[in-house]
Amino acid sequence: MTLREAQTTVDEWIKTIGVRYFNELTNLAMLTEEVGEVARIIARRYGEQSEKESDKAKDLGDEMADVLWVLICLANQTGVDLTAAFQKNLEKKTVRDATRHLENEKLK
Repeated sequence: MTLREAQTTVDEWIKTIGVRYFNELTNLAMLTEEVGEVARIIARRYGEQSEKESDKAKDLGDEMADVLWVLICLANQTGVDLTAAFQKNLEKKTVRDATRHLENEKLK
């Protein structure tokens, strides 16, 4: 599935099953909450914090998909074409960082 297809799929789901989009501020709060859930899993599973029994069954991929879902909702609501935005962002990074990381002693 492409980003464009994902945006269309989410939009169709919202309009048929979800009734309507939550407003942008609510979705921003939800995005923050979902990112926090991803952070919690990573901090405990891959970081130095101990993982609680109740967190061990959490699916990191599912939590990341929740982040993507809400981000797509916000993109749809605000008229952002994520495919175009991502391509533009990648081009920006490619030009800006053409040699930056290769020359970074910390990455060697």
